Amino acid sequence: MKELNRLFENNKKWVLEKTRENPDFYTSLSNSQDPQYLWIGCSDSRVPANQIVGLEAGELFVHRNIGNLFVHSDINCLSVLDYAVNVLKVKHVILCGHYECGAVKAAMEKPGKGIVDHWLCHIRDLFLQHKDELFSIENLKKRQHRLVELNVVQQVYNICHTPIVQNAWLMQRPLCVHGWIYDLHTGFLKDLNLCFSSASQVENLYHV
Repeated sequence: MKELNRLFENNKKWVLEKTRENPDFYTSLSNSQDPQYLWIGCSDSRVPANQIVGLEAGELFVHRNIGNLFVHSDINCLSVLDYAVNVLKVKHVILCGHYECGAVKAAMEKPGKGIVDHWLCHIRDLFLQHKDELFSIENLKKRQHRLVELNVVQQVYNICHTPIVQNAWLMQRPLCVHGWIYDLHTGFLKDLNLCFSSASQVENLYHV
């Protein structure tokens, strides 16, 4: 329990620091939230969304899962996207992966991790889809990094294929979907130059 006591002590320090900076911080925070961004990222403990982009509580709506996946059958992630786009009216959806991702590394190996293998099949399928390109990269670390990037690209496409995003575009609401990478070695974000802001950027087959 001593480990947990440390967390409560940290919480007290955090509250004191925030109220010292702004006495009304928690009063205003408890009234409503008005984030402009939805962050979909990995559950990895080394990738703290708010801290990476320097945003305060209430400024970033966050969904995280193993491997930063957006799966069309995942009602949890779909609900987060729907709420962010249609209720909170966010203007940016950021799908952020990261180098040294354990999910990506595991997906490149034989199954044997347990129940998580079912989830990793989404990345494993992507690995097989791009195996010629990936196996042409001799350095294993660089091969893993490339799969991290390909995974982000695919998840951005998956988000753009949803009726949630396309209906927002149909109503001419400002909404951009981005693909980023967080580099654990440097702490810097990398923009993959994926920015979708209209249905015209999506293949006709996926138009809803």
